[in-house]
Amino acid sequence: MSWRHATREEIYRYYTEEFPSYVDELPSFITAKGPKQYALAFREPHPVRKDGVPDKDFIRRDTWQTNASGDRTSAAFHDFDDVLEFIRHPARNDPLGRSDFALVDPDLLDKPDPRPNAVYYALDHWERPWVLLIDIDAKTIARERATRVVSDEDGSGDSEELLDAAGILDADPAGYPYAFDDIDQAIEYGFEVRDIFEDDFNAEETMVVYSGQGVHVYLLDSDPAHRYDAKSREVLNDLLQDTYEIPIDPVVTADRRRVARLPYSLHADVCSIVTPIESPNFDVRSARPEVLRE
Repeated sequence: MSWRHATREEIYRYYTEEFPSYVDELPSFITAKGPKQYALAFREPHPVRKDGVPDKDFIRRDTWQTNASGDRTSAAFHDFDDVLEFIRHPARNDPLGRSDFALVDPDLLDKPDPRPNAVYYALDHWERPWVLLIDIDAKTIARERATRVVSDEDGSGDSEELLDAAGILDADPAGYPYAFDDIDQAIEYGFEVRDIFEDDFNAEETMVVYSGQGVHVYLLDSDPAHRYDAKSREVLNDLLQDTYEIPIDPVVTADRRRVARLPYSLHADVCSIVTPIESPNFDVRSARPEVLRE
């Protein structure tokens, strides 16, 4: 098994034929109006209407318009079907509508309607005090492994030469900056973090999500007694990295303005479904979409 990029047509087929079957399984906080934003990434920049504005390969769209006081006034998406239409045809269903900063309608261009290479939602939420997410990336694990295997006297620990010397670029999935073993290690770390949440923090609601190239671990308890403010998130980062020696991305933990890959969306660079998982024995091959299987 190896990785490959999904084609434009495959991406459209996934969101048209397969993704709708997962909508009822989305976590309860993923609604049309809950996350403060949805965001799409494209492989190629797509033009916007306003003259002189650079083409965009990443766009964020607010789920609510607000007044000068910050109060919600009108929703961009009536229900999740509206979000789905935005994912399928971003330019035709851009919530910015007739704004100069909306994506240009493909009917007015030679360029086709862009397809999302990735779909995200904002961790900042209108109806929850917080969504706490820990990011563990296989690329980080691979770099650390390569540094241990190969002498890195020049300090270029993240260089392609270092990964090549350690044999990581030749291992499956060939050409990617990590091996499947590194993804499996990220998944094991993810369940270690979940256990820490449940044992050390008495967390009642957690979730581990295979992200395509690693895992996201969620702590979702909304009890005010567990107030995950900026200071608490710094303490959590130090605990996971220094005490438990788990290679997390501390910036993601600390910054609640971040966006995260939408569960059950398609990671188009590796043809994998972003999947909530229940066991460290999860087989990443099972995340290949049905509509893309040969």
